[in-house]
Amino acid sequence: MQASRRFSRSLLRVAPRRSVWTMDSGYKVRKMPVEEEIPNPLLQNVRLGCVQMQVQLVKEANLMRASKAIATMAKNGSKIVVLPECFNSPYGTNNFPKFAETLLPSPPSKKASPSFHMLADAAKRNNVYLVGGSIPERDPEMSSRFYNTCLTFNPKGELIDTFRKVHLFDINIPDKITFRESEVLSPGNKISLVPMPPYGTVAIAICYDIRFPELATIAARKGAFALIYPGAFNLTTGGLHWELLGRSRALDNQVYVALCSPARDETANYNAWGHSMILDPMGRISVKADHDETALSFELSSKVIQDSRDNIPLNKQRRFDVYPDITKGDIQFEEPPESTFD
Repeated sequence: MQASRRFSRSLLRVAPRRSVWTMDSGYKVRKMPVEEEIPNPLLQNVRLGCVQMQVQLVKEANLMRASKAIATMAKNGSKIVVLPECFNSPYGTNNFPKFAETLLPSPPSKKASPSFHMLADAAKRNNVYLVGGSIPERDPEMSSRFYNTCLTFNPKGELIDTFRKVHLFDINIPDKITFRESEVLSPGNKISLVPMPPYGTVAIAICYDIRFPELATIAARKGAFALIYPGAFNLTTGGLHWELLGRSRALDNQVYVALCSPARDETANYNAWGHSMILDPMGRISVKADHDETALSFELSSKVIQDSRDNIPLNKQRRFDVYPDITKGDIQFEEPPESTFD
């Protein structure tokens, strides 16, 4: 995303490179580079809210439910609102084709994507940045190809980012759960960094993407103040890994992390874990839900980010003389949309 890269680079005001002398195990003196300073990415405090909504078999009901929840979050002061993964559709490979919408060319018609238009209208009406969880997307050039896609809108109701889930959920835990998203879905191939002035930049990924720390590290080092993961973990891996992964990504990168799940529906074929939460840069849980339908919010603090980095200065201690800087590789970023919703 060109805009994201420009915005992120403006945050990376590089301090003069310093070096110190050290000895390796062979007693040969060599230089050890000291990492550049990365300024605080959160330019001003902002309240972020997560909607843990119950998803039904009727798309129109899901859209109405989401729209009302967004309005409630905005009234309560949230300036960034996040919806869960598959907010317009029950999660499941059998449901993706039934509920899929065509997003391209953009903007799509209301018939092609009612979810797009609901999100755009809700963002504008409530004057919020809206991270639209995810919806099943149908490829306009190949009707049998689908993506798990997150749409993000600014307070003007303009589409500012489209992210397709990069890592597909293909697992097999004997006697517990077997699931293969790749039977229906195709993966995305871009990282999303989304400028949200005047606050800064956020990164967006979906569910299983959280298990791959490279995405989070690249996003944080490129200037993201928060990693936002709409996700629908299951009852097997949810209790084991949902909180652990959220805390790990926050602590590793000294940024805020938001995990937004659907509410649990015991009658559904796929049971979501729930337990949406927001975690701070020290890996502490700032606010957490149980598994029922609810909403939660928390004010993200620039000072908390700065304090965590001052107290544990990881960015000044990285050893790129020992291991490579993954942010210097050939990274594919999502490009800004060519057109926006009027």
